[in-house]
Amino acid sequence: MSNDISLQRWTAADLAVLERTNTPQMTAFLGGPETQEKLEERNERYVRGWETGAAAMFTIRLEGERDPVGSVGYWPTMWHDLDVYETGWAVTEPFQGRGIASRAVVAVLKHAAEHGDRALMLAFPRVDNSASNALCRSCGFVHRGEEDFEYPAGNPIRTNVWAFGLQG
Repeated sequence: MSNDISLQRWTAADLAVLERTNTPQMTAFLGGPETQEKLEERNERYVRGWETGAAAMFTIRLEGERDPVGSVGYWPTMWHDLDVYETGWAVTEPFQGRGIASRAVVAVLKHAAEHGDRALMLAFPRVDNSASNALCRSCGFVHRGEEDFEYPAGNPIRTNVWAFGLQG
């Protein structure tokens, strides 16, 4: 596995990362592109997440590239009355298919295991999102079944539930 990527803590200057991943192709499994106002709100939420503990969001940096190539992170949530983390990621289209997302997810799992206080990391890709489901499998997540979900709010979807044990 190559060490050509690094994760950097999200800052207010990283709005462009959200803008580059806000295309119809990149958001096809997430309810479609968001408005500029929603992107700005998300950017502020990612920055505040570090201050409040509501999220640990990172930009993905690739050696030799000036701009970040994507994002990855995790946040606390409840799942079936358990305190867990949920993770999400996005790698811009020109950099997909190179294993960047899997290396970033492995790095964020390590970060959560070292700095977090929860035993499980979950991912909820739509059942028809073959790339994200394959990524979960390749990173060592265990399939826990399917569930109905809403994302964004009001948009019903069917997701796979993938779990990764952070302790031990």
